[in-house]
Amino acid sequence: MRRTDEKPSKPRAKTRKGPPAGGGASQGAPGKAVAPLDPGSPQTHPAVIAFLRELEHPLKQEIEALRQIILGVSPEIREEIKWNAPSFRTTEHFATFNLRTKDRVRLILHMGAKVKGTATKGVEIEDPAGLLEWLAKDRCLVTFSDEKGIQEKRGALEGVLRAWIRLM
Repeated sequence: MRRTDEKPSKPRAKTRKGPPAGGGASQGAPGKAVAPLDPGSPQTHPAVIAFLRELEHPLKQEIEALRQIILGVSPEIREEIKWNAPSFRTTEHFATFNLRTKDRVRLILHMGAKVKGTATKGVEIEDPAGLLEWLAKDRCLVTFSDEKGIQEKRGALEGVLRAWIRLM
């Protein structure tokens, strides 16, 4: 059972004094303007904003760029902290950052917290750009190591995310 009144867990990120790593807010994608996220938007969540502010990760700018892309796919997408990382949902959670590695950003696409029929049947998603690394029949990994790669694959990622959400 999903509890919306549950207090989000605290980030497991090292904190440091001084300005945030990466110079603060993401500057968006080079060549494609990305409007900064409005902290008052119903899509954003104060816990995620705080988590990212305190996050110390060498690819923080890339994490912010991916966050903006994900939230830009649909106005129905909301963010929260789930499984100790920023996670995204419509009716159920479908994408969660895995920030354990420092040399790349990993985004897990999944079908929520509860096992569904897709766990045995599998998920069919077109992936012409080869973004998806399948971890199970209903779960896959998307990995980026720099902002250039994110921007080159942006359209493909948006298409995969839209298709994934339709399956939820």
